[in-house]
Amino acid sequence: MITPLYRAIRGIVAVWCRLFWRLSVHNRDRLPAGPFILAPIHRSNVDFAIAASVTSRPMRFMAKHTLWKYGLGRVWEWLGAVPVVRGTPDRSSMRAIEAALTGGMPVVMFPEGTRQAGPLVQPLFDGVAYTAFRAGVPIVPVGIGGSERAMPKGSKLLRPVKIQVVVGEPIPVERPPAGERIPRRAVKELTEQLSDRIQALFDEAQALAS
Repeated sequence: MITPLYRAIRGIVAVWCRLFWRLSVHNRDRLPAGPFILAPIHRSNVDFAIAASVTSRPMRFMAKHTLWKYGLGRVWEWLGAVPVVRGTPDRSSMRAIEAALTGGMPVVMFPEGTRQAGPLVQPLFDGVAYTAFRAGVPIVPVGIGGSERAMPKGSKLLRPVKIQVVVGEPIPVERPPAGERIPRRAVKELTEQLSDRIQALFDEAQALAS
């Protein structure tokens, strides 16, 4: 459930990102008015904060279940996070994400799964494409440039580098007719298309952040 706490913290985070990382979001007008899946590149733990700055609308996030340690689970849920157990078909998390989309809310799913490194998009999981087909919502690919330098994998310190975000054109997705299964070939083709789009946007964002 999205609460006033989410809105307050999201506003603070967005301002802080603009000041500390000189964050700019390009092509924000491409975001659909209804529900959609925001699919960013993933190079740093700060990508969650960056993704939250893309729109002022409340969003749900898929986050690794280990963040629910130390009694902080309720706090993460207040901030829109949904726990997911990596490497498993976590049906409960997928139901929560699909419920958010059905309710008209955007969600954030990192198609690479976990943080990666380097300039090339790593093989994507099919979960984003499959969820888009089930919900009949568009996917919005996003490139984030500079976040790996802001907080590299393994680092605990934030660096005041420049971060740039480039929002791509939404990829329309239609839900199959009732009773029909989602073709695996269609999911694979959509995943490949998404990979190509994210790579192009990542390259553009990295050039802007350099």
